[in-house]
Amino acid sequence: MFRPTRILQVAVASLFISGCASSHSGSEPPAAALAGATNQTIVSNDRINSSRTPPVRGDFLGPDGGLLPEVRTFARETARANHIPLQDVEALLAEARYNATAARLMAPPARTGRIRRAWNSYRQRHVDAVRIREGVSFWRTHQAAIDRASARTGVPPSIIVAIIGIETVYGRYTGDHRVLDTLTTLGFRYPDPNRPERQAMFREQLADLIVLDHQGKLDARIVEGSFAGAMGLPQFMPGSLMRYAVDGDGDGRVDLAGNTDDAIASVAAFLEAHGWVRNVPVFAPVALPAGAERLAQDGLKPASDWATLKASGARARPGAGQAWQTQALGVIDLRDEIRGTHDVRCATPNFFAITHYNRSYFYAASVADLAHEIADRIGYGDPNRFGGPGA
Repeated sequence: MFRPTRILQVAVASLFISGCASSHSGSEPPAAALAGATNQTIVSNDRINSSRTPPVRGDFLGPDGGLLPEVRTFARETARANHIPLQDVEALLAEARYNATAARLMAPPARTGRIRRAWNSYRQRHVDAVRIREGVSFWRTHQAAIDRASARTGVPPSIIVAIIGIETVYGRYTGDHRVLDTLTTLGFRYPDPNRPERQAMFREQLADLIVLDHQGKLDARIVEGSFAGAMGLPQFMPGSLMRYAVDGDGDGRVDLAGNTDDAIASVAAFLEAHGWVRNVPVFAPVALPAGAERLAQDGLKPASDWATLKASGARARPGAGQAWQTQALGVIDLRDEIRGTHDVRCATPNFFAITHYNRSYFYAASVADLAHEIADRIGYGDPNRFGGPGA
């Protein structure tokens, strides 16, 4: 998968883009559907202050000093769609600087051929001793906020803790790239011409950033995040910040970088909005038949049910409850093509809720496995509740 110059890229990517809660304009439920959401919150960042920095000449300008034609068209469309003065949008975009690091890390590998999937290596990087140890500490330190968020949404405490752990190692790595620069770079100079949908997605996120700036919920000239534009402890993209971030401690503000209560509540709200089912595990307690990889699905929605799987030879493990049996289910194959192994599991809607945070099956399974390890050390209930290998 890696030539030498790609090793650092992927190491950084595993920290900053292994997750990144994302949303696309017009495709997500309204924020009003979320418990605790209000229209009066102020989104802040630990690097934001009350005064704006002086304007600087950006890198998306033409010889005449005006925005490049493509950027100017985007500015007009964004201003019109969101009822923002055009001069404000243009002034902000005029300050955007090209971020070479973001472009380099998003570039496709130079070598040809399909990258082989390696589940075991991925899991070892994300379900590691540091995240487990720090996850236990984080849970104990913030137990009151975690319990409140879990009670309100039905998302288990261990899942909330695991997502923050995988995203930023509990706030240790939140990113130091100016989000305006990364989103403009990836929206207008995306390094892979074969992925126009990715460029379009980053433009949508840039539009959401501009709206948040206009609403006074953040200062786009200052706010920093990952090289992909994700912000705060939970690494929310602007669209997710706009739609799912909630005030976790009731202070009238939403600060995903400096307020852990807000970050915890927002992770739980995001999963609730994307279909989390209360009292259902991430992985169903099912013993699948030999050769179950033949039953595996692709896609981000469960494609089977318990009756169908039972007819194929699956059996329920004893003593694990039955609530999951009424849910849509999917068989997923966590393949390691380097080792030639298959880790085949029966996934519930809650597994697929996690894939809205990141579309990778590896990511969602790592969240569940890390949650399992942390919960086991905390001594929180039945570990099978949280999924994990063989659960």
